Amino acid sequence: MGQSGFHPGWSRARCQDSGTDQDRERQWAELFDQLDLNKDGRIDIHELRTGLASRGLLPRTAVEEIVRAGDTNKDGQLDFEEFTQYLRSHEKRLRLMFRSLDRNNDGQIDVGEIQHSLHTVGVDVTLEEAAKILQSMDRDGTMTIDWLEWRDHFLFNPLHNMEDIAQYWKHSVMLDIGENLTVPDEFSEKEKKSGFVWRQLMAGAMAGSVSRTGTAPLDRLKVFLQVHGQSSDKGNVWRGLRAMVKEGGLGSLWRGNGINVLKIAPETAIKFLAYEQIKRLMKGNREGGTLKVQERFIAGSLAGATAQTIIYPMEVLKTRLTLRKTGQYSSVFDCARQILQKEGVRAFYKGYVPNILGIIPYAGIDLAVYETLKNAWLQRHTDGSADPGVLVLVGCGTVSSTCGQLASYPLALIRTRMQAQASMKGAPQVSMMTLFRNIVSQEGVVGLYRGIAPNFLKVIPAVSISYVVYEHMRKVLGVGM
Repeated sequence: MGQSGFHPGWSRARCQDSGTDQDRERQWAELFDQLDLNKDGRIDIHELRTGLASRGLLPRTAVEEIVRAGDTNKDGQLDFEEFTQYLRSHEKRLRLMFRSLDRNNDGQIDVGEIQHSLHTVGVDVTLEEAAKILQSMDRDGTMTIDWLEWRDHFLFNPLHNMEDIAQYWKHSVMLDIGENLTVPDEFSEKEKKSGFVWRQLMAGAMAGSVSRTGTAPLDRLKVFLQVHGQSSDKGNVWRGLRAMVKEGGLGSLWRGNGINVLKIAPETAIKFLAYEQIKRLMKGNREGGTLKVQERFIAGSLAGATAQTIIYPMEVLKTRLTLRKTGQYSSVFDCARQILQKEGVRAFYKGYVPNILGIIPYAGIDLAVYETLKNAWLQRHTDGSADPGVLVLVGCGTVSSTCGQLASYPLALIRTRMQAQASMKGAPQVSMMTLFRNIVSQEGVVGLYRGIAPNFLKVIPAVSISYVVYEHMRKVLGVGM
């Protein structure tokens, strides 16, 4: 959300409910005067953003939406009449929201009422968690929120209903680090209708593409170590990268990256659409906006399994192209043709079973760790805002995804070896369980974690690249947070 709509130093315009329109008009005039930095009688987006930021507001305040909503003559700026009209109509909305939350009509919103209102839009929180939200708005320490505190806190947040207020509890910021993200984000009906969802997914797909390309050499090395294990001459990161360059030149470090990037968009879209359908079936006639954590895990796992089933041949092609020697395949289509001719259609689904089984521990641990870390932060953050902010959510997502990978890595390794079996000299076509026993007997348990070093090495650069590109793409696509 954001912090209070007013900074303590903004005393001249601190809203006091005098009960007269004249006083409110005068206070709004003082606000307008302070925000109109160049004194031209109009406030543009830059002035509004600068003015609010200097008064302690979080940068996620949707300045663009405020200007868009109030700009009746579409000149990209707010004159005084537009500014006051926006505040007048927004305060009416806030008053209606306040009254709907104040269930006992005592003029105060307490912890129980916050908990209940979040529950009605599908966000279940404990009383302690509801207290953290309340404390972010409670300026006089009474552990209740009166109309003034409510209005001041949300005056420059363009909210329309309780679901908007609940959004920061529902949204995840789990960036693509080159592995499957199994649990899609939650979106409101308003966001789906406005096209926000597809812009958000597009921003994520672009970030994933750049991120995967930047860390492709480490990803290729991981696949080599997974497949060749102890027999590989690429025993450590540096020696492995040098061996690849020696065999095929610098460009060989990016073998298999094209199809790895190409599969992001269809996988993301299929996963989201499947998740929405599964969520609808699970909710049935039940009222409320979102699923509980355990329901999200089940829906996310099923959506991930659906997406993987449809795009799995691309996974097999990615592994084969990553492992190819110079001149082995002329293109993705040539690779697919050779696999089809020599091994048949079934080859495109080799390793499918361990891949699907790997979704369950990955999704379960990823989501559980993410929710635990986010809620732990919220419980410790008693002042300022209950909104974790993008960087905190990115940190939670990185740690949770890493934990999920750690748990599911042996299955991912077995999947990759099965995908690559035909390209390994003299390798028998063995089943998942036989392969598992062979690895443990020949290499020990450590053999199940071959290639995990370059996999973990790529996490920080992948998240960093993904975050920068994601933020830039959201600005380009107009995805406000």
